[in-house]
Amino acid sequence: MMPARATREPKAVRKETTDPLDPETFAAICKALGHPARIRIVQFLNQMDRCICGQIVEILPLAQSTVSQHLKCLKETGLIKGQVEGLFTCYCLDRAVLERFKRTAALL
Repeated sequence: MMPARATREPKAVRKETTDPLDPETFAAICKALGHPARIRIVQFLNQMDRCICGQIVEILPLAQSTVSQHLKCLKETGLIKGQVEGLFTCYCLDRAVLERFKRTAALL
């Protein structure tokens, strides 16, 4: 019998605290935010303050597949969350992770 496969959550999501992020997670988020399209996505989600399904593609001058890759990158860091709803995935900002990111950056 094979052991059950554990789902891999980003480190930032697993630790629900107000502590600064560990250096690896902080660096991963910095790397993810190194692309202007990803910064725009985070800004948009921050302004909307709710989960968004299809509107992200509409705000960027990029193909849907390219936007999906950017969303995937941000989701892997734990900065955004995605939930499948029918044929769509709705995305929202993980505000706890964003706050921990900002707290860590302030310590530098």
